[in-house]
Amino acid sequence: MGGDEGVRVIVAGAALALERHAGLRFLLVGNEAEIERALQGRPALAAAAEVQHTDIVVAGTDKPSQALRTGRGSSMALAVDAVKAGKAGAAVSAGNTGALMAMAKLSLRTMPGIDRPALAALLPSLGDNDIVMLDLGANTECDARNLVQFAIMGAAYSHIMMGLPLPRVSLLNIGTEELKGRDEIREAFALLRNGTNLPFRFEGFVEGDKVLFGDTDVVVSDGFAGNIALKTVEGTARMVSEVLRRAFTSSLRSKAGFLLSKPALHILKVHLDPNNHNGAVFLGLNGIVVKSHGSADDKGVANAIHVAARLLEDDVTRQIAQSLGRISGAAVPKDAANQ
Repeated sequence: MGGDEGVRVIVAGAALALERHAGLRFLLVGNEAEIERALQGRPALAAAAEVQHTDIVVAGTDKPSQALRTGRGSSMALAVDAVKAGKAGAAVSAGNTGALMAMAKLSLRTMPGIDRPALAALLPSLGDNDIVMLDLGANTECDARNLVQFAIMGAAYSHIMMGLPLPRVSLLNIGTEELKGRDEIREAFALLRNGTNLPFRFEGFVEGDKVLFGDTDVVVSDGFAGNIALKTVEGTARMVSEVLRRAFTSSLRSKAGFLLSKPALHILKVHLDPNNHNGAVFLGLNGIVVKSHGSADDKGVANAIHVAARLLEDDVTRQIAQSLGRISGAAVPKDAANQ
């Protein structure tokens, strides 16, 4: 029931995802009458879907604390609870991010060895594969232990989604020198540099202007810096697209140039289209929860469902648990950051 267009685009996205993953089954939680109307003309999806009715919806303006108090029977809460109960393997929502995070953490709890879940997403890069970036807003303040755990989770996510056997992991910082940055970032640097049996290659610090150049596969930061970086990247992509649009419509000569450049511009559009990278996941929970952009179209929703399906098929929770068990030297006592 979330997202800018609600039921229509979610159901349309589910239909597209079913074409890509024929074995999927859906539990569609929300207003039954609206869902049934959206399912009309989609017999394949209707046959693969079960509808669970509720007319309680978490609003986009609801604070997480408010959503926890008043939204227990909401479509969002019931979807997350279905994962906890084993009725669903993963939950996908385009609704209120803060509320989804709060409900998911309360219902599913964090994995053993993980203090806080992190919001991770795939971003386009100039390299051979997309990069994983986390945390993107779930935790505005983090200590060194949190950042080390984010590195482990991000590497597992990259391994599954990008097929990389040994992802390159970097810490987002204001410089690449070891003395740069806040205490917790420098401490995380030392822990990762000295860790053994790491399921990734630690590359040190990376600055914001190098994030998308393909020199790293996983970028780790606290949620405050990560969210700002993400929004800056998204805004820059929209600005570039708008500048090109204006340039190619400014004169007859420019319009002629547009026709000649159309194939290359199509590649650019596909590469920068946020719908092709839609689907941020809350890593570190005892279950899979994926957040879709509220503005995503049906292709974007389908991509978010694809992310959930891949993480479920490759059992990301097990992979993170195994990685945590293999780490020696990267784990830090809970109170070490305060010593």
